[in-house]
Amino acid sequence: MRFDILTLFPELVNSVLGESIIGRAQKNGIISVFTHNIRDYTTNKHKKVDDTPYGGGKGMLMATQPICDCFDAVKAMQGDGKSRVIYVSPRGRIFNHSVAKELSEYDNLTILCGHYEGIDQRVIDEIVDEEISIGDYVLTGGELPACIIVDAVARLVDGVLSDEICHEDESIASGLLEYPQYTRPPVFRGKAVPEVLLSGHHQNIDAWRLERSLELTRERRPDLYEEYLRAHPPKPKKKK
Repeated sequence: MRFDILTLFPELVNSVLGESIIGRAQKNGIISVFTHNIRDYTTNKHKKVDDTPYGGGKGMLMATQPICDCFDAVKAMQGDGKSRVIYVSPRGRIFNHSVAKELSEYDNLTILCGHYEGIDQRVIDEIVDEEISIGDYVLTGGELPACIIVDAVARLVDGVLSDEICHEDESIASGLLEYPQYTRPPVFRGKAVPEVLLSGHHQNIDAWRLERSLELTRERRPDLYEEYLRAHPPKPKKKK
């Protein structure tokens, strides 16, 4: 899978996505992540990428020409394949695991990072397929959201993670928050690992983990808990 990120700060994106699992996946040729500096495509001598908005208002808007020229160059590099262009924006669809799974089906994913007060609407109308938000708060730019989207999508690509079970049996992906986990030593500062985890009885361990997941989800994310119950209704008790 190929990711192309259009940004004013490629070094920021490269520093985040060049490490750990996503960095190794790139080195192993499983995914490709390319950053493209929008400023390189300006046609004015001052490399200016923004201008004042028509109608007045505070701040500056990113202009059409450098973004669209940058996108045209990227599109020519991508070649064939199923493609989608994302603009990270507070007014977009909220990003979650289901959206990540949906985006992982594409061959080419292009992400446009905004700055200042946003970008000229004509850019969105011309090149963007969808706006996506990572939450109801304001950031200084689109680079961090772009990194989050790439990380969440890339790990669903075959071969990025070592075991396919990681996709389904972890927090959120399973529909529940993850149960508490422990490692050595069995006792630390007077706090012991739950006895069931030391029993070696896998059926009891699985039951304990599900029970803890349900408790945590009901307490901290009642919305997820209700959704899980709708998808997994309790079996009716047999009449005696």
